[in-house]
Amino acid sequence: MRLLFTFVNILAQVLNLAILARVLLSWIPLDRDNAVVRIVYEVTEPILGPIRRVLPPLGGLDLSPIVALVLIQVLQRVLLTIIVGLA
Repeated sequence: MRLLFTFVNILAQVLNLAILARVLLSWIPLDRDNAVVRIVYEVTEPILGPIRRVLPPLGGLDLSPIVALVLIQVLQRVLLTIIVGLA
């Protein structure tokens, strides 16, 4: 169970960092063909895309990263609570 606990924590941290990197990359005019930029977009788009489709547009502001970060935190806590309960 300890391994699963650690895996969930690391996965949540990696996803959080990828989303934060995506936000920062959106502020910098970089070529989307850059390997690092492409990886960040490929990792985060399956999370941010569905959220973006559900959220109403707010004057050009993309709030999907904030919602995604909150959802990842909630999911992490729920999973860790379940894992601890099973142990």
